[in-house]
Amino acid sequence: MPETNEAITPELSTQVLPGSFPGDLGIELTEITDEHVRGRMLVDRRHLHPMGYVHGGAWVAFADTVAAWGTMRHLPDGRGFTTVELKTNVLTSARNGDELTAVGVPLHIGSRTHVWQVQVHRGERLAAHFVCTQIVL
Repeated sequence: MPETNEAITPELSTQVLPGSFPGDLGIELTEITDEHVRGRMLVDRRHLHPMGYVHGGAWVAFADTVAAWGTMRHLPDGRGFTTVELKTNVLTSARNGDELTAVGVPLHIGSRTHVWQVQVHRGERLAAHFVCTQIVL
């Protein structure tokens, strides 16, 4: 695996996420290593569609944020990235008060693209499976 940026940490995320879209959703990053990223999101009314279940966009925002921090950890100095493709399968519902946890792992770390897989759990149950491709800018 290429050299990584060890300054990309959960502590850094607590400084930069407030006031951003993921920060406004209450997404927290709990562990960032070269091999994986872990996060959590406590579900409240911000995340729900009118029928009371987590909105598809909230699932995607959570998983994409976990993948994004993994990508940042692996970026060369001075480079940026953006998500160019993503797919999410939501396998079960979640409601107000549920805690969602996620683990993201890199499937490919290249000089031009990164591919990440994120599995989101509600308790012990796999709740969503997400895969995205990031392009390095």
